[in-house]
Amino acid sequence: MVTSEHDRRIADRFATFDQNGNGYIDREDFSHAAKALLAEFGVAARSDRGQSLYGGAEAFWQGMAGIADRDGDQRITREEFVNGALKRLRDNPDRFGEIARPFLQAALAVADGDGDGRATVEETARVLVALGVTDDLARTAAATLDTDGDGRIGEDEVVRSFARYFTVPE
Repeated sequence: MVTSEHDRRIADRFATFDQNGNGYIDREDFSHAAKALLAEFGVAARSDRGQSLYGGAEAFWQGMAGIADRDGDQRITREEFVNGALKRLRDNPDRFGEIARPFLQAALAVADGDGDGRATVEETARVLVALGVTDDLARTAAATLDTDGDGRIGEDEVVRSFARYFTVPE
């Protein structure tokens, strides 16, 4: 059974998605996140990587809306987010990470300076800062994502960690 501690942790994540701080999550928040990442890494929006990131952001928004937007108004309130995320976690914790996979994969491609499909810990920290995480926390989180200690972070590490972010205390 999902506890109130889970409920609190998931509610705390709401602000991460509410990029513009207007009190709800909508398509614009995902576009804002993509725009911030492209600016951080100097990637053009009309490039292949830029278009892939915007496509991933749209796919992520559609997945989030599908599990959380109960009234169909194309906005996710904090209550809808908590209830939708809790339902998804109860069903399958890894599934929540899977709806983010297209965005996370494209974000890694934007950050990946050498094109090997993985980002360095530093590049990953830059992604997190661009998404609104404080510098110190971003560096700590990025280092934690490097589960095999090779200094590089791949898609599977990011997706697994994303799912854990919603299920494990900070």
